[in-house]
Amino acid sequence: MMLFLYNALQLIFTILFLPLIGLVVLMTPRYRGRMGRRLGFGLDRAVGGISPTGFPRIWIHGLSVGETASARSLIAGLRETYPDGILIYSATTRSGEGYAASALAGLVDLHVPFPLDFRWVVERFAVLLKPDLFVLVETDLWPNFLAVLNRRKIKVVLVNGRISKESFQRYRRFRFFFEPMFRSFHFLAMQTEEDSRRIAALGVPVERLKTLGNLKYGTLLDGVAVASAEVALELVEFCQHGPVLLAGSTHKGEEAILLQVYKKLKRSVPTLKLILAPRNLERAKEVLRLALDEGWRADSRSGVFRVDCELLVLDTLGELAGLYEYCDMAFVGGSLVARGGHNPLEAVLFGKPVAFGPHMDDFAEITGDLLNAGGAVQAKDQEDLGRIFEEWLLDPASRAVTGSRGAQVVETNRGVTSRHLDFIRTTLAGGE
Repeated sequence: MMLFLYNALQLIFTILFLPLIGLVVLMTPRYRGRMGRRLGFGLDRAVGGISPTGFPRIWIHGLSVGETASARSLIAGLRETYPDGILIYSATTRSGEGYAASALAGLVDLHVPFPLDFRWVVERFAVLLKPDLFVLVETDLWPNFLAVLNRRKIKVVLVNGRISKESFQRYRRFRFFFEPMFRSFHFLAMQTEEDSRRIAALGVPVERLKTLGNLKYGTLLDGVAVASAEVALELVEFCQHGPVLLAGSTHKGEEAILLQVYKKLKRSVPTLKLILAPRNLERAKEVLRLALDEGWRADSRSGVFRVDCELLVLDTLGELAGLYEYCDMAFVGGSLVARGGHNPLEAVLFGKPVAFGPHMDDFAEITGDLLNAGGAVQAKDQEDLGRIFEEWLLDPASRAVTGSRGAQVVETNRGVTSRHLDFIRTTLAGGE
């Protein structure tokens, strides 16, 4: 009944507003260039370029850039697990398509647009792509799409599933519409136990639910060079001359704030050292000059480097990740200014207490996990940041607790990619 009502309303809406829809599409370049492809035009030619015998054929879909980034470690794992398989990737948004083209280059066999949710369009995609398995990353639910795949007995799974409190309330309010879609999935792999509880409350049988963690950890941890990171002896010696605050991946405007914080902290702990690692190495000379102008005994890593200097500007490639092991506390750059923040896991991996500013939008999920676990602290401003670091400097036990809690978050999510790969292998084999 829900599907019948959905298609009836879709038909009425399309007939009534077709002239307006056509005008908007023609007048908007981002729609004009993609609408035909989303209706399936040219799909047969694109499919002709991939092997007709590759097995399995797995279609992975993510809404936009965030979902694509989360799925990268999984897709890389699928490529390694199924070297002769066919991996197909789709994104709904234009930005998602563009990001996928570069981020997944060499990993997938075919990039396709996500079909508009007309039954005849979805049927065309299903017939031409012939997937053995459809993997949805997070949520992008469409009734006709799921109904067609189910009718054609194509296995459908959700990975990296999450349901916020707000989304749960909306799904529950319109349960008659959403419950059939969630029941269309063979299995749903959720990020947390709370996500699993919420989706079970929407009527999904518990035997279809799994809690496998957040795939974004797999992608982020892949990018952290820990095992291979080697730290030069002179850097280790520098860190042994006093407690060290390491500010990684800083941006313009942050170094000046950090220098003011450092000045205040030095009054409480005179032996404190500061390492500034600008995100853009071309700014290293500018950062060094800023420190020298304020009267600090400062050196750059690539210049004349004294292990007993107060402040070090890290202006070399490949040394930051390993250096976190030798600091006492860390700051994540790009967060005091509106640059979206950077990966906090590099420091957290070593059990170091981490602080960052209010702008961690690009790592919101990871940031939320760390804050909820007490494994990091978020500062509102310069004064707040100084207070956090001073507390850690004067109370090593508090510093250690924060660091260990952060490390536990990482440990809990370690292996998330392999758990998802096992789940997909079992599903394809017809188990569970």
